[in-house]
Amino acid sequence: MRNLSDTIARLSNFRGLESAAPNGRASSRLSDIVDFGSNPGALRARTYVPADLPDNAPLVVVLHGCTQTAAAYDHGAGWSDLADLHGFAVLYPEQQRSNNANLCFNWFVPEDIKRDGGEALSICQMVAKMITDHGIDPARVFVTGLSAGGAMTAVMLATYPDVFAGGAVIAGLPYGAATSMHAAFDRMRGGGSPDAAGLGALVRNASDHEGPWPTLSVWQGSADHTVDHTNAALLIDQWRTLHDLPSEPTSVETVDGHPRRVWSDADGRAVIEDYRIAGMGHGTPLDPASESGGGISGPYMLDVGIASTRHIAAFWGLADAAKPAKKARSQGAPKATAIQPSAARPVRQAVRTTKPAAVGVGKVIDDALRAAGLLR
Repeated sequence: MRNLSDTIARLSNFRGLESAAPNGRASSRLSDIVDFGSNPGALRARTYVPADLPDNAPLVVVLHGCTQTAAAYDHGAGWSDLADLHGFAVLYPEQQRSNNANLCFNWFVPEDIKRDGGEALSICQMVAKMITDHGIDPARVFVTGLSAGGAMTAVMLATYPDVFAGGAVIAGLPYGAATSMHAAFDRMRGGGSPDAAGLGALVRNASDHEGPWPTLSVWQGSADHTVDHTNAALLIDQWRTLHDLPSEPTSVETVDGHPRRVWSDADGRAVIEDYRIAGMGHGTPLDPASESGGGISGPYMLDVGIASTRHIAAFWGLADAAKPAKKARSQGAPKATAIQPSAARPVRQAVRTTKPAAVGVGKVIDDALRAAGLLR
């Protein structure tokens, strides 16, 4: 049995998944979509559409992490900047505090993770609205997300594999890994889970779809103490069985100093890729010094020398994976560094100047549950 203090410490890390407040430019780039459907999950829909969006352009759906907003995540990850360069639209479903006090997508709540229900249906309705309003190519719709947003990405791929051509999960969890509060605790920490066949069956049973299946990009820090790295392995196992792939990757290479494993299908097409970022804690991998798609570092937006946004877009055929030239740095400006293994917590923390009042164990547990998005 895992001790209470360790569980609370891990869950409290979710409270710190708060991005730096976006500047005015980042906030103004996103617009709202209204009247996109019944919206049973009561989510907000935000979007960025380049002024010169071509006909039949792709769409990227981006799901933020706990305590983050759409604008803040876009500011850090740089999806709208990349959309300008490569001509695709971006959709940001945004969680509301009335649904989850910490703005986490409810990736473990049964009514929110089924086809034609809850938050999953709300997101799908937003996609349908974007396709209709902007002439999006329905064969090139993709989804990605961080942490709880990564887990919800897995939900969308499983429940609507006919809608999404590919997905990218950053520090997330496999579909069906938890359908209760207790199971969510355990799975976040690397507790028990079905075998590969059982995980694949969860996806097969989530819809009537029989294939082809979406492609998958998986990103995980080796020093992530919030979502255990075993979840990335289980996610790969889940989708290997669907694509009928062996356990060993087709190829292994080093990209920007980090290992990348690739599983290709019988036609030689890469359908699963796996990045393990050495020494990285919980967050989205960035390379702010690069010219395009590098992102802007901040809390849980981690400068580790690899631009996940650009590489994910390249995996989907939306951008060039080649690393651009470095930006010139201002004299004396320090280089942002990644959170180290012992610091899976916010980069910016309030300094406590007075001793906190004593609280009961029940309140501590409740606060930890809410911080993880496991208690509404």
